Order: sequence, then C-alpha cells, then structure tokens
Amino acid sequence: MKRTTAATSMHHVLNSDRIGKLLFQLSMPVFMGMFVQTMYNVMNTIFVGHNVGPLGIAGLSIVFPLQMLGMGMGQMVGIGGMSLISRYIGAQRHGDAEKALGNGISLGLVVSALVMLLVLPLVTYWLRLIGASDEVMPFAKPYLTIVMLALPFQILGMTLLNFSRAEGNARVGMVAMIIGALTNITFDTLFIAVLKYGVTGAAWATFISQLTAFVYLAVFYLNGNSFLKVRIANLKLKWAIIRPMFSIGIGAFVQTVSGSISAIILIGGVVHYGGDYALSAFGIIQRIFMFAFMPSMVIAQGAQPILGYNYGAHRYHLAWKVVVMALLTATAIGTTVFLLFYFIPAPLIRIFTNDSDLVAIAVDAAHIMFLGMPLLGIVNVGIMVFQAIGKAVPAFIAAIARQLFFLIPIVLIAPRYFGLNGVWAGFPGSDLLTTLLVVSLVIPVLRSFRRMSANEQKAKVDGPDATPQPATVPAGE
Repeated sequence: MKRTTAATSMHHVLNSDRIGKLLFQLSMPVFMGMFVQTMYNVMNTIFVGHNVGPLGIAGLSIVFPLQMLGMGMGQMVGIGGMSLISRYIGAQRHGDAEKALGNGISLGLVVSALVMLLVLPLVTYWLRLIGASDEVMPFAKPYLTIVMLALPFQILGMTLLNFSRAEGNARVGMVAMIIGALTNITFDTLFIAVLKYGVTGAAWATFISQLTAFVYLAVFYLNGNSFLKVRIANLKLKWAIIRPMFSIGIGAFVQTVSGSISAIILIGGVVHYGGDYALSAFGIIQRIFMFAFMPSMVIAQGAQPILGYNYGAHRYHLAWKVVVMALLTATAIGTTVFLLFYFIPAPLIRIFTNDSDLVAIAVDAAHIMFLGMPLLGIVNVGIMVFQAIGKAVPAFIAAIARQLFFLIPIVLIAPRYFGLNGVWAGFPGSDLLTTLLVVSLVIPVLRSFRRMSANEQKAKVDGPDATPQPATVPAGE
C-alpha cells in the first residue's frame, strides 16, 4: 500500500497542465542545489587563491579538463537515464523505468572504474600534456590524484541526482548538493585555512563532500521513499536499456569531453600568449562563468523531465508550452545575469585574489568572454529538447558543436592575429555560431509539436477515434 501511494503521488507531480508552476517547482530546487554546488567549486579556488597564491589557482585550472572527463561520464549516464526514465514514466512503463534506474547505477560503476584506470597510473603524463609547468606541477599533481580517487562517488552521485529529477523529485537533488557543498566548505576551512594543507587540503575536502552527497542519494533510493526502487535483478546490464541511454547520454558525454579538449587547447594558448598569470586569470573567470551559465542550465534541467513526461504521454500541446516557457525564461534571466557580470567583473574577481596584475588580466578576459552569454539560454533549452524526447542525433550534434566545431578552431586561429585576446574571443564566437546551429535544428521539432497539438485539439472535437499518434519514436526506442 505504501508503494502504491508513493507512486501515485509522484506520478501526479508531472501529470499537470500548469506548466509555469511545475517549471518553477522543479527548477528552484535545481537552482538552489546548483548554486550551492557551484559555490563549493568556487570556494576551493577562493581558499587556494588567498592561502596558496596564483600558482595554486593555476594548479586547479590545469586539473579542470581531467575533472571534466569524470563529469562527462556522470552526465552521460545521468542525462541519458533521466531522458529514458521520464519518458517511461510518462508512458506508464514503471517496470522499464526501474530497469533503467538499475542499469544506470551499474553503468556508473563501470565507467568510473575505466576513467580511474586511464588517469591514475599516468597522472604526470596527463598534466604535462595539458601544459603544467614545473612551477605548477607540485600543486596540480596531488590535487588530480585525490579527486580521481573520489570519481566513483562523483559519477554515481550525479547519476542518482539526475534520476531523482526524472521522477519529479528535484528536492532530493537539491538537498544532496547542499549537503555536499556545506561539507566541502567546512573541510576547506579546516584543511586550508586552519591546518594549512594547501591544494591537497582542497582535494580532500572535495573527496569528502562528494562521498557525503552520494551517501545521501543512496540512502534515499534504498530506504523506500523513492518512486522508483533499486532492485538487484535490474542491476544486470542489458543492451536494450543501455543502448537508448547511451544514444542520448553520449551527446552530453562528448559535449563534456569536447569541453575538456577545448580547455586543454585553451590552456595551451593562454600559457603560450600570457603565461602562468594568464592561466590563473582563466581559472578565476571559469569559476565566475559557472554562475553566469547556471540560470539557463537550471531552466533547461527543470524543464527536461516535464517535456519528457508530456512527450511520452503524447500531450504535445503541453510539450510545446514547456519549450516556449523555458526558452523565454532562460533568455530573460541569462540576459540579466550578463548585464550584471559584464559591467562589474572587478569586484567579483577580487573575491579570489588581491593581486592587482592578476585582477587586470582577468577583467580584460571577462569583457570579451562574457559577450555571448545572452545566447546561452537558447543553446541550453535547444539541447534539452532533443535529450528529453530521445532525438539522439541532433542531441549529439548540438551538444558537441560549441566546443568541437566552433571553439577549438577559433582558439587555434584567432590568437595568431590577436594574441591573448584571440583566445578569449573563442567564447563569444562559438556561442553565436552554436546558437545559429541549434535554432536551425530545433525549429522542425517545434513545428512537429505544433502540428500534433493541432491534431490533439481536432481529436477532442472529432472523438476518441481521432486520437493523434506520436510524431516520433515511442519512449525508450
């Protein structure tokens, strides 16, 4: 009886035509959790910047591309599984949704082991490949080693967090990220400010925080409070489940890996044209950019399970409404954040460092890198549409385009003519080109929603025999 009640209650979270309220209900916990999560990534840099110095920040910046590899694995499993689970729930295929949950957990364990085997034995090699100098290496090496040891907790935590959102329970993900963030800040204070462990202390603080967040999410799924249940039989990997999970999640993975490759190329260009101080400035702007990027990402993540549910239930008029509302909201908020961050970067940069030379370099970078920020809402919502409805090919293309097709070529070519400013210009240039691509890809999908929505309205007049059929493949195929 408890299970039936829980399932019915959770089912009604997404089974609503009040899209604005539902978007707010699912986005706010995502925002709060992501804000705090971003804060603890930023706090690492703040503590290191004030207690270790610019070379410490440079060490964290060098490691970031390899951290992104782990994040990409977690996003691949989490977003691919979230798309599948939300569509299964919308189509009332509860058993298949639980199979996707179990397979996602097992897949997370497998990919985390693969990344650790790839990175840990060759830590020095990877850091040299990225561009770590002799001065930066003592800070980067211990940090990378420790955060790689935490990788299974990071990937499984991201996976379960996305799965909880897929079933409409964004609050659980929010609480998990808040717990992890507060844990990280607490141990940053202890290990760096009090015990003076430096960059190693920042790494252990990250390890403990990711472990803590994972434990909270695991307890949620094991104590019977979740809509979907973890069953041992569902942990066995099945190609019929992981294939569609891969087909959608691979876009998010390649997007992150492309970001990692582009970050390596960016770091190379920054070090070549500006040196270690420019690398430190790049690390600071990256952290600020996390906040600037967050609003459009939050809206897209809040909208994804709503769109996936209504698409799976063949309610295309609501699917259209979700996309339009998410797009307008993300663009409006993103533009507001752009105006704030673009015109007052110096006070934000001084939070990380008091070094006047470093502040000056970072301000110049911010004025160029943030120019394309108002476009990010269109990009994130467009990518979300393809992921939510199971359109693997456009999801893949849209996800990798910014880094792989546009950012990397610009960063390789522009600095030859404009020096360090050419490196920074890669960001707004790739933002503009990616927006044009995503718009061209998403317009046919939106037209399909409008057409099927009109068929729905016609069916209401003509009777049940005229019920519209899905415009694309059913959930899970």
